[in-house]
Amino acid sequence: MDSTRKSPGGSGALRPPGPLEAPTLAFDLKTEIERLRGENAWQSGRNSKALVKQADFRIVLTVLQPQARIHEHKASGRISVQTVAGYLRMHAGGKIFDLPTGHLLALDRALPHDVEAVEDSAFLLTICWPEESDKN
Repeated sequence: MDSTRKSPGGSGALRPPGPLEAPTLAFDLKTEIERLRGENAWQSGRNSKALVKQADFRIVLTVLQPQARIHEHKASGRISVQTVAGYLRMHAGGKIFDLPTGHLLALDRALPHDVEAVEDSAFLLTICWPEESDKN
């Protein structure tokens, strides 16, 4: 069995495996952000990594270059977006939310939203689903 994973973006670079599901998981976000920015996928303006991946719960770390956008989409579960570096702007529910470092926004299920990096940014996306839901 292969013990490495390809990094996103099709760069062919290999990312060392890490546990995604365990009774306890701890992360140094500064180091994780530096790794994401060091991968070839970062050249496209964005890179991300699932830190936690369970049936009903996910945490994804994403880095965005200035003016990079994640176009409107929606999640089947409730989400939170927490800016850990930089400055994000999100549109959701007909409102604009400015999210500088240290700010958090929580959204209900299936609420369309987009994300824009006002400056070089990193954020944690947390997604929670009811255990019986089908996430696709």
